Amino acid sequence: MSDSILYSIKNLTVEYETRAGIVRAVDGVSLDIRRGEILGLVGESGCGKSTLGKALMRLHDGPASITGGELLFNGTDLMKLSLSEMPKVRGAEIGMVFQDPMTSLNPVQSIMDHLTETILAHESHLSRGAARERAEELVERLGIRRERLKEYPHQLSGGMRQRVMISLALALRAKLVIADEPTTSLDVIVEAKFLDLLKELQQEFGLTILLITHNIGVVAEVCDRVAVMYAAKMAEVGTAFDVFADPKHPYTQGLLKSVPNIETAKEDLYKMGGEPPSLLHPPLGCRFHPRCPFAMEICSIKEPDFRPVGEEQLVSCWLYEKEGIDESLLAKAVNNG
Repeated sequence: MSDSILYSIKNLTVEYETRAGIVRAVDGVSLDIRRGEILGLVGESGCGKSTLGKALMRLHDGPASITGGELLFNGTDLMKLSLSEMPKVRGAEIGMVFQDPMTSLNPVQSIMDHLTETILAHESHLSRGAARERAEELVERLGIRRERLKEYPHQLSGGMRQRVMISLALALRAKLVIADEPTTSLDVIVEAKFLDLLKELQQEFGLTILLITHNIGVVAEVCDRVAVMYAAKMAEVGTAFDVFADPKHPYTQGLLKSVPNIETAKEDLYKMGGEPPSLLHPPLGCRFHPRCPFAMEICSIKEPDFRPVGEEQLVSCWLYEKEGIDESLLAKAVNNG
């Protein structure tokens, strides 16, 4: 694994057992997360984004299980660690900011207790006083006054609670922070401040951040690279500039055209036809082909490879496969993007 890659996900598969059958929520996904970058993971609700994020920490239990693949974090395959060894990785190596901090924080614990217990659970050699001192320094850096550490989650605003979640992720100096829809419950003013803070922390602490979101605007604001998921599979990966300026996959093109843009004269938003497929019975071939305006016969028969297109982009689409390419459709797709 290259030194520039912090986390390499290879052919990851996560399945849920349901009464109706097996749902493969992440299906053979491969993705590299580079050191020091903010990588945005985007896609429609239900495409498997959050499932993938949790799988990176092996947080699944009950009806969900990782049934295949490798999770190579900093040179170590986490799939080869026992479940009793994983708590040493969670928090200390990989931190997570969950979607709703109100349900992720303990309502009967003060913010100080949240932080000091997290620190002492992983660094038992520290005194409680040293843990408190680290907690105070950390929250002050995140714009929370020290005296507010004695308060409880319900006494803080949504933005403050998200800052507490970030401080928990940073308390052990984690190398990777996974932020799952961190701005969902925030208004636009607080969201803008939160995103500014995220960029500052990334630069100051050298963090690597996986930002999981359905908000394309957030990705455009802070991310270095973008990974696009569709129906449990990876559709496209590239730099933020390349993906926004020249999207390759027809799904990515439709996703970007669906975003309101005050700089265009169009009054009506683009609406992608059809709807995402059932993951209980996904279509054969490319999973986007029932909705794709450029679908060819091969698209409904065989799944395309996830392959490089240009220097930085990878895409899973028959339009870019020599075996199935239709030059006229490719030209139309490129112009559409």
